[in-house]
Amino acid sequence: MRRLRMASLCAVPLLILAACAGQPTATTVEVTLVEFAVIPDVSEVPAGEVTFQATNDGPNDPHELVVIKTDLAPGALPTDQDGAVDEAGSGIEVLGEIEEFAVGGTESMTLTLEPGSYVLICNLVEMEDGGVEAHYAMGMRTAFTVTEGS
Repeated sequence: MRRLRMASLCAVPLLILAACAGQPTATTVEVTLVEFAVIPDVSEVPAGEVTFQATNDGPNDPHELVVIKTDLAPGALPTDQDGAVDEAGSGIEVLGEIEEFAVGGTESMTLTLEPGSYVLICNLVEMEDGGVEAHYAMGMRTAFTVTEGS
């Protein structure tokens, strides 16, 4: 008859816990979208998985959240004639987008981000009172930094 070694069996859960302890966890960034600002709860996170939880506090307009990797200043992104960011423009790389959503709504997306400089924007363009209202041009943009992981 073969005897199981109890010490060996007890070590297995400890090995699993030790392996899981080294796994990086996703960072969550709460972002408030409001006329006319993009307000993250932090401006810097470590590299890796980042979940953007965006809430549209309006008070009147739908908004979206676009994450752009760039070395350009937030107000210097390439734009088209309406004042919206040209998402295929030189010097920028769009990494992800939460599409337009209504006031009071909350949407999220998770991206894997490398160290570097980013800009968070709302890139909606609307017709308002007979004119064009480009959210980016009206100030819905902010710098965001991703640092080396810990």
